[in-house]
Amino acid sequence: MAHFAQIENGVVTQVIVVANEELLLDGVENEAKGVEFCQSLFGGAWVQTSYNGNIRKNYAGLGYIYDNTRDAFIPPQPYPSWVLVEETCQWAAPTPIPTDGIYQWDEPTTSWIKSNI
Repeated sequence: MAHFAQIENGVVTQVIVVANEELLLDGVENEAKGVEFCQSLFGGAWVQTSYNGNIRKNYAGLGYIYDNTRDAFIPPQPYPSWVLVEETCQWAAPTPIPTDGIYQWDEPTTSWIKSNI
């Protein structure tokens, strides 16, 4: 099974599963064939995604951005202060999370606050 994400204005609007037999071209999986299949059902723009992130950095989710330049799916930015890590296309806090307990991010102070849980 393969997964394909529909892209509208650079944003993932749905992700579907496509049977392997719909992707085969001369016995080999072919992304273009999968895109054609998705377009025949729903129209629009489609890009293949992967659970293990071996293509396009991350598995696509609703609301993710598809960055054509990076050829990557990027999750929504959790906080305005967080920065994108180019290698993974994941967001990271401006300071690393401490390792001596449970913390949550506090955007107003841009710092980690120790949880009382």
